[in-house]
Amino acid sequence: MTTERSERAGQPEKRGIGFVADEERTGRPRQLFAVWAAPNVSYLSFAVGATLILMGLTLPQAIGVILAGNLLWIATGVVAASGPAAGTSGSVISRAFYGVIGNKIVLIVTGWLIASAYLALNWSAASVAGIGLAQHWGLPASAGVDAGVICLIAGVTLLVAIYGYATIVRLYAALSVLLTVVFVIVTVYVLGSVDWSYTPAAPLHGTALAAALGAGFTIIGSTALSYSNSPDLARYLPRTSSITAIAGWTAFGAYLPSVVFTSVGALAATTLDMADPQAALETVLPGWFVPVFVIAVVLNTVANNGMTAYSASLSIQSVGVRLARIPAVLVIGALGTAMTLYAILVFDFLTSVNTMLQLVVVSTGPAMAIAVTDLVMRRNRYHGELLLRQERGGPFWYRGGLHWAGLVALLAGALASVMWVSTTFWTGPLATAAGGVDLAIPAGMGVAALAYWGIARALGTIPRSYGEGAPEGAPQTEDSTTKGSELCTPTSS
Repeated sequence: MTTERSERAGQPEKRGIGFVADEERTGRPRQLFAVWAAPNVSYLSFAVGATLILMGLTLPQAIGVILAGNLLWIATGVVAASGPAAGTSGSVISRAFYGVIGNKIVLIVTGWLIASAYLALNWSAASVAGIGLAQHWGLPASAGVDAGVICLIAGVTLLVAIYGYATIVRLYAALSVLLTVVFVIVTVYVLGSVDWSYTPAAPLHGTALAAALGAGFTIIGSTALSYSNSPDLARYLPRTSSITAIAGWTAFGAYLPSVVFTSVGALAATTLDMADPQAALETVLPGWFVPVFVIAVVLNTVANNGMTAYSASLSIQSVGVRLARIPAVLVIGALGTAMTLYAILVFDFLTSVNTMLQLVVVSTGPAMAIAVTDLVMRRNRYHGELLLRQERGGPFWYRGGLHWAGLVALLAGALASVMWVSTTFWTGPLATAAGGVDLAIPAGMGVAALAYWGIARALGTIPRSYGEGAPEGAPQTEDSTTKGSELCTPTSS
């Protein structure tokens, strides 16, 4: 098959889900640190950290939840390793989990709707800050100004997604340094106002404490679980790149800033009214620094949503919509912008954040568990050119285009998660019976992983070995791996 040439920084990337040939792959895994750090040096982290204190947790309890919840970035890192192995996007690799047709169904939810919702969530955070700055500069408070700020932030973000991989790698290296400097300065001012002896007015105990800890873990962990797109940027690394290095730099790049700045949000909430995070933080910052802080918030959102829009455009192509990558970016951007306008003009920001972060894990948690389980079962042996074949009877067509192991596992995990989720919008029956304790993440991921492993083994759809001459990663049933001495084990990618 023909392949498109890699793009350069400063030029729009035309490549979509097409296979990245070995000779076009450059870079080293350590570059992934900055790629993942820039989106997670985040204003939204301040808001999420403050939420833990507003829920009634003590500082040690909040910090413990932050440290534990962010460990789920390890799963994001592990899944990223499939990118160099396959040489294509995560939305194509997932055909191995769900089948060619089944994958399209799953991507409509995980690749479009949830991606659009995350675009809206992050744009809402930046827009709240940007609208405040516009009013500070004398612009009138009106729906028209609010809409203009939202559309401006969205437009800059979509430019990043349009320019793509090479620009993201170059730009995010600089942004990670700039954003870290700004947010460290914010941290210094926050630390000067922290009540280190803080205790909640009504300390939580027993079931109430368990419920707050469970909800907090779900809120913190949901961000890492939303990044099943981590192979999209790693696919440009050489096939021989260390799996440990890819997983480590991805996970550490996201984990470190997430832990630090979410903790700062929790510390700030000991003395500040973080129901309005921007207004609260501005009370401890010098006046001259407030515009710098707001601009940093906007830049962070551009970095975060730039990656999301980039991957969502690939998901649109993977579903089979006949759009080039750049028009696909514009489609997903329009949907996210519409959702942002609705969220800002209709709903309370902090309530929207918490509810969404708790609800999306119903699908993202099981989907991440399935991706990790498949990678382990295949030992990261994926073949991009085979994954890109969609014809009936192809290697990932399975039965009728559906891989029932993945689809049943996803539904089972989602059902388990729904039964255990606890939000103001919905509380599952098992969570209710347990006094409101939210175990949506461990329940959903655990059930999905076990179901996928068990059903795939029973159906024999995950290969253990391959026929001689077969491309690395070519699917065969377990039965077929026992039919002759011509079978051999492929070299590790």
